[in-house]
Amino acid sequence: MPPDSDVASLCNCLAVRQAARRVTQFYDRYLASSALRTTQFSILSWLSRAGPMSIHALAQAMVMDRTTLGRNILPLEREGLIAIRQSAEDRRSKLLHVTPDGSARLKQANAGWKQAQSAFEGAFGVERAASLRAVLHEVAALDLD
Repeated sequence: MPPDSDVASLCNCLAVRQAARRVTQFYDRYLASSALRTTQFSILSWLSRAGPMSIHALAQAMVMDRTTLGRNILPLEREGLIAIRQSAEDRRSKLLHVTPDGSARLKQANAGWKQAQSAFEGAFGVERAASLRAVLHEVAALDLD
């Protein structure tokens, strides 16, 4: 049975998820040579900019479920791109750190990301892409609880 056209065309969640999947697939193709997926690239980028963070803090910052983030950091840890160490301030807390190998892989992946960014903006328009990011940042910041 085909989806109800009203629901399919009006559902905000469906539209955002479809767009996210399309853009993720697009960026993944450009990142493929670095052997990183878009989510892994985002995690490494965030940690590289922000410094060591707890899984909880990173999940909040990236608007991700902790379980989903946990699944995404496992391959990064296995490959030695991030390390999980105990916090010096709170022995109960563990912090995620980008390793030197992780920094090198991130540097390699940045070239693909820049190409993807440029190609997306070429297809969608630089100003429209900037407006889209602004709106999406607003959506991500909404308190919908």
